[in-house]
Amino acid sequence: MDAPKFQLHIAMYPWFAIGHISAYLHLANKLAKRGHKISFIVPKRTKSKVEHFNLYPQSITFIPITIPLVDGLPPHAETTFDATISLGPLIMTGMDRTEKDIELLLLELKPSIILFDYTCWIPNLARSLGIKSVHYITLSMIFESYMECMEKQFREKNIASRELNVLNPPAGFPDPSIKLQAHEVRQLTRIVNSEFGSGVRYYERISTSTRLADAVAFRSCREIEGLYVDFLESSYGKPLLLSGPVIPEPHTSALEEKWSEWLSRFKEGSVVYCAFGSECRLHQDQLKELLLGLELTGFPFFAALKAPVGFESVEEAIPKGFSERVRGRGIVHGSWVQQTLILDHPSIGCFITHCGVASLLEALVSKCQIVVLPNYIDQLLNAKMISSSIKGGVQVEKGEEDGLFTKESVCSAVKTVMDLESEVGREVRENHLKLRNLLLTKDLENTYFDSFCLKLQELVG
Repeated sequence: MDAPKFQLHIAMYPWFAIGHISAYLHLANKLAKRGHKISFIVPKRTKSKVEHFNLYPQSITFIPITIPLVDGLPPHAETTFDATISLGPLIMTGMDRTEKDIELLLLELKPSIILFDYTCWIPNLARSLGIKSVHYITLSMIFESYMECMEKQFREKNIASRELNVLNPPAGFPDPSIKLQAHEVRQLTRIVNSEFGSGVRYYERISTSTRLADAVAFRSCREIEGLYVDFLESSYGKPLLLSGPVIPEPHTSALEEKWSEWLSRFKEGSVVYCAFGSECRLHQDQLKELLLGLELTGFPFFAALKAPVGFESVEEAIPKGFSERVRGRGIVHGSWVQQTLILDHPSIGCFITHCGVASLLEALVSKCQIVVLPNYIDQLLNAKMISSSIKGGVQVEKGEEDGLFTKESVCSAVKTVMDLESEVGREVRENHLKLRNLLLTKDLENTYFDSFCLKLQELVG
């Protein structure tokens, strides 16, 4: 690999959610591999949870930081993993209160660039210190494009309540085929209008960060989101950088023996794996429908899920008699698992995912078939892109108004993608395979990342 044009010292300050922190760390590994130095700002107690992602400790240094106390936030809570999603705005408030600490750190570290998300005060702070800022967005480009168009429509129509019928895509959105259900519209408009720390609206944080930063970057590529690259670059009027898919480095560890042995009992491509990331907590009635749906498929399954709302563990929320009925062919596990290693196991044939960006990329480069069951924010649009635009997976049907799924809709989606004889099953398999082959093409990621590094260097000058 060519040596870098010149070494950059890059500071990173991601939003305090494990998914965002790990996405930034995967990016840091790629940058460190190319000879750049990274100062990674992370909550003190969270460091131990993510340091195993650091493959280049000689180049990536963790800088611990303490979140100031915030009324209503448990003292131990540093990330959204430590609290419920509803407490996310309080964690954001805590991050906002670190501004002075970040200023002192930047004065000491003297990086040439800082990458950040959600902390919309970073660009002005960085500029005052002679540091370039890059808003590195870990959400999808389809979501960002949709929200950009919604915000523009709100402004043009001067809708004070910010209520707008967006069942059809807002004006200017690049893909008119994307249709939302009523419950999805309500969720998106609620997000646009919701306070997300220190009296700032959720999307206002993103748009302010984008407007003030020296450049905007995404963990994406034209092969997946080509429709939105030119649209956003034109909307922003500033450099837009694509890091490519940032596929994690090859594994240096093996899958836990207990899981490897259990999965190996089943024939190739027969097991359904279901996981919704580090934050999603279903309500008990929806967890019940999901588990009964997995049982109904008749396939062996491995479900790695957080405890539902109001429960301490997922085990105590399992329906009565369920464990006995699926003994030997089904596992429900409530703790962290090695997802990428599980997806690589030959017995896995289907992945039911919430469609977070990281999980979606892992699904696309895996050999298993994709069922999408989105829960929150950008996942709603990511799922539409996979199931409607790319047609590389099947979405679990939900009620138009209430947004609830049933055991029958879970079972139907799984059986559809696992059915080699059905027309839809064949189509999604073929489309997924084409995209997988494209993403794994030799040098595709290197080409994107070399360009990404070059543009960072050009930004510094």
